[in-house]
Amino acid sequence: MGITAIPVDQRVIDIDSRRFASIEKALVELITNSDDSYNRLERKGVAVAATIRVEYERHQHGARLVVADQAEGMSWQQALASLTYGGAHSPLARGEGTGRGYFGRGLKQAIYGLGYGWLETIRDGRYTRVDLFRGEHGEYLYDDGSGDREARDTDYARLGTDANGTRVAIIIDNPLVQIIQFRSVLHSVSHNIYLREILGRRTIELVHRQAGREAERIAPVHYLEPEARVLTGPQQPFSFVYEQQTWPFTLTLKRALTAELTLRGDERTNGLLVLSGNAVLDCQMFEFENQVGTEYLFGEVNCPGLSEKLGQGLAVISDEREGLNLKEPFVAAFARAVSKLIRPAVAQERENLRYLEHATASGRTDHMIEHLLGRMNRAAIEDLHIALPAPVETASAPESGEASLRFTTPFYYREAGRPFHITLLVDPARFEPDDVLHISYQFPDSVELDTAITEVPVTDLADKGRIQWTVAGDTIGDRGEITVRSRHYLAWCEVVIADHGAHHHHQRPSTRRAHHRHNGPPRDHGEMMFTGYEFRNLHNELERAVYSHDERKILINTAAPTVQLYVDGRGRFRDSARLLLAELFMDVISDELARYQLVRDGGEETVAAFHAAKMAIIRRYGSDIHRSFSSY
Repeated sequence: MGITAIPVDQRVIDIDSRRFASIEKALVELITNSDDSYNRLERKGVAVAATIRVEYERHQHGARLVVADQAEGMSWQQALASLTYGGAHSPLARGEGTGRGYFGRGLKQAIYGLGYGWLETIRDGRYTRVDLFRGEHGEYLYDDGSGDREARDTDYARLGTDANGTRVAIIIDNPLVQIIQFRSVLHSVSHNIYLREILGRRTIELVHRQAGREAERIAPVHYLEPEARVLTGPQQPFSFVYEQQTWPFTLTLKRALTAELTLRGDERTNGLLVLSGNAVLDCQMFEFENQVGTEYLFGEVNCPGLSEKLGQGLAVISDEREGLNLKEPFVAAFARAVSKLIRPAVAQERENLRYLEHATASGRTDHMIEHLLGRMNRAAIEDLHIALPAPVETASAPESGEASLRFTTPFYYREAGRPFHITLLVDPARFEPDDVLHISYQFPDSVELDTAITEVPVTDLADKGRIQWTVAGDTIGDRGEITVRSRHYLAWCEVVIADHGAHHHHQRPSTRRAHHRHNGPPRDHGEMMFTGYEFRNLHNELERAVYSHDERKILINTAAPTVQLYVDGRGRFRDSARLLLAELFMDVISDELARYQLVRDGGEETVAAFHAAKMAIIRRYGSDIHRSFSSY
């Protein structure tokens, strides 16, 4: 016959090939095909080697993927039939309870989606090779080799078998396919939910080849289940009733002890693996999918009736082959039964959250909050001139009126081409013994500093009480800032390189309280009103967030129902709920700034006055607060 078009609608195979254009999907299809073949031999009572070998050779702009087994092999006619059959002809669709694949479509689409390749197979001493490739006009073609021939010793050696077997080789040259590293291939094989059951029954060998030679071999590949406590099972029998008939299934439910589970994707470790016989159909939490209280739960549920119904033509699986079709009445009845059984465990996990003392945010959210608090601390000091009382532990500090941390001037306006000094004054007596100054810089490359230290223990400054920088800039208009933070204090200065500036040393006079207009600190320094934040159980459900005056922290109450809703079972606040954080921070920050502003101005502290001050703060800074949670 020679070269022929694939006997499948070209539009369908084109769509499917794009959908399956990933190394991970190809591995699932090819490995499960080999497992199906071993299963058929085992059902006939034939002893099998049960080994599946995967080879991967990565190049700069492509790769070579090979999957081989020592199972049934195929005759020439069977090899050609595998290119034709689809849908109802797959083992799973016939109700055999085996296989996973893509209803007989995956082998072809795996090859075409990645690039091109060939199928080699030996059965009963006869060798067959079929090549699959794209024509010059994009058509999907195959070359059947014009028939089979007698297998040679070199064929047996190449396929790694002394009897029957199959070997599929794919050359990955599709520029849309990500060429992953060998370790990523290992992770894909060992963690993919659709291969997890096979790893327990078969020996999967993974071979890393470089420059045509074997560089590494990992065998067998295993999935390491997280350490867990068994809640139900293992494989505890249950049943459900559908159309007056009882359908059995088994359930194993576990709760991970410490490991953080992956919550979605084909490599998820959370959720119930849905099996029917040896076939993996899905991984989910049924009624509780993506809900609070499921983050540490996992296991498996095995219902032979699912594949039986599939063989009878029921739409047990979604059209896109992406899991159970919960709209099908039989599947819906099964899902309700499983959901009822796991409901107590989910409820217990949710109850545990009610007593969660602390929670954390992701590093990204934490950075957003840090940026926001820094902005509002500067607003309190620089814009609103709010002076806080000294911390209790530093109340014995001298009554000099000098700030604990300040630059000699907040504004260094200096002439280009002339080096100058920036001086930070520190009163170590007002700091805690273990306090550290954290220093950050924002300068263009054209401005040179003789040092860019980022951390200084306050105890190192006990003798001299200052830090000094020598700065030089040659480009007129350049500007920058130095910001210094400690546990309670904040200071910063701005530097401008000008065409004309002061030629002499300049320092502001002492800023004693008796002479200060607002009886508060100068604009370039002060005590931080907001030193941080924390998710903490305040043991009441009324307050979502409060300001702790003693700690100068914003506390998000993990006992509040609206906060609990966005804290998962790991004790982590969900990034998707940043809008709630923006509202909470805006409410607390505007409350405190308005309260201090009324005290500073000496006005009457009425409800109306407080509300007016708070609304003025929200109008002035509300957009900044919301932008802080959406600009990173």
